[in-house]
Amino acid sequence: MAALDTDLKPTIIKADGTAEAFDPSKLENSLRRAGAGAHTAERIRRTIELSIGNRAGTHEIYKRAFTMLRQDTRAAAARYSLRRALFELGPSGHPFEDFVAQMFKKEGWEVEWRKIIAGKCVSHEVDIYATRGGEFLAAELKYHNDPSYKTDVKIALYVKARFEDIWNCDPKTDSSCPIDHGFLITNTKFTSQAIQYAKCAGIELLGWSYPHEGNLYDRIVATGLYPVTALTLLKKAEKRLLIDKGIVTCDQVREHREVLRSLSIPPDRIGAILAESNALCESTSFTAST
Repeated sequence: MAALDTDLKPTIIKADGTAEAFDPSKLENSLRRAGAGAHTAERIRRTIELSIGNRAGTHEIYKRAFTMLRQDTRAAAARYSLRRALFELGPSGHPFEDFVAQMFKKEGWEVEWRKIIAGKCVSHEVDIYATRGGEFLAAELKYHNDPSYKTDVKIALYVKARFEDIWNCDPKTDSSCPIDHGFLITNTKFTSQAIQYAKCAGIELLGWSYPHEGNLYDRIVATGLYPVTALTLLKKAEKRLLIDKGIVTCDQVREHREVLRSLSIPPDRIGAILAESNALCESTSFTAST
């Protein structure tokens, strides 16, 4: 009788439906990157590793890890939930646009939302137009509610055509060009064809894990600007009400605490929510998770 393979690892099903062997070190590393202490990250990893069934979904693993991490430190749990917090900004793309605009502002850019720019053939509404130190940036944002959805080459082609009509000049030699950086930004990932085309066509891409350094996760963590949906002490309905009032970041929660009172949240909960916001926004010493 053949010996059992004790090294056989459980299979996990990713959001896009593909399967891969469960790698406990990836789980522990993602917890550490979110700010969990070494002991906490190891304990959560071991607990899940010992109890995970075969063909578990990544969402199931995330929920279990998040629940255990939240019991230890809410700020780390909020960072660990960041990708899903961006999905909670939907279903429309406007709150995501507002969030990214706030991120650029935090990086020192002067930002205009949904600006109309005249092109050679027609006028275009640009999701974000930003200037900083003589640089001019225009960004088209594509927000997706489905974590398995990737922004593909068709979107990159469409964005390139819009930028070409706006550009209509060489930004390297003509100072009158309205933009010299054209961005395509998404909250998910890009297909390999979209990346290949963007590199060739001169479009700058910014996605959840692209580029490898300076991606969306990196920039959110570096600025300490987190979506309001990352706060673990807010109820789902409260997050929705805040977004409807134009509050999309934790910074805005701190700046407009009267909005929390307008939602009839008790003073003790408001204090706890503000404390979590402070802990989350004031810590930027974490590296990106892919």
